[in-house]
Amino acid sequence: MRFVSFRRPSGEPSFGRLDGDTVVELRSEGGPPDLKAALAAGALERLPDGARLPLAEVVLQPVVPNPGKILCVGLNYATHVKETGREQKDYPAIFTRWADTLVADGEPLVRPPETERFDYEGELAVVIGKGGRRIPAARALDHVAGYSVFQDGSVRDWQRHNIQFTPGKNFPRTGGFGPALVTPDEIGDLAATRIQTRVNGELVQDQPVSDMIWDVPAIIAYCSTFTELEPGDVIATGTPGGVGDKREPPLYLRDGDMVEVSAGAVGALRNRVIDEQ
Repeated sequence: MRFVSFRRPSGEPSFGRLDGDTVVELRSEGGPPDLKAALAAGALERLPDGARLPLAEVVLQPVVPNPGKILCVGLNYATHVKETGREQKDYPAIFTRWADTLVADGEPLVRPPETERFDYEGELAVVIGKGGRRIPAARALDHVAGYSVFQDGSVRDWQRHNIQFTPGKNFPRTGGFGPALVTPDEIGDLAATRIQTRVNGELVQDQPVSDMIWDVPAIIAYCSTFTELEPGDVIATGTPGGVGDKREPPLYLRDGDMVEVSAGAVGALRNRVIDEQ
């Protein structure tokens, strides 16, 4: 199944299930108010069908508009570690993003005026369905509600003002998340899924999920050791090599550029870039 968060034509927030070009609304009076609450209640796949709305008439939101946590894995593909000139570490690099840094599929990414080094990073996103602490890797996939596509947009100069990543990853509306939460049964062989990024149609990143240094179960086990994972939490699993900052010449995002990140059966996330006004 594929689930989306959206705004109705009236502007009211809601969530539902995709059925081709139709959204089957799942929000109802007395029921969970949003996708995160439905996950927490363990009810997402059991909610009664409501109104059927043409997809073209709703406005998508980030898959989980209000996650309690957005955890991001840095340096999780050897090709990206190599292009950055860093050494491979024994543990994953983890940083955080905030919800207001993300836009939905079809919404514009906003390049802030403080940078000329706005970069793309295509990634697979994991959405937690069942919370837990110190989750063993062997049982980690039982805690996954599904997957989506993530664009970990990066303001590179602000990312490197010091040793932290946080400033360069948290300018408002610089990242993308969507279009849908896709349940594992829809995906098949996750490891064979290729993370591909295109800028204005040019393929700039292309690697299978199997090339991750730390796979999804290992990431969940690690993150759930230092924090309790909760339904609706999001984990962005890292980007392959080919980022714009390390290309010759560099390829930074400009006003009018189109960025598309795809992940096989998980779907494709498309966002045009605009300059902040």
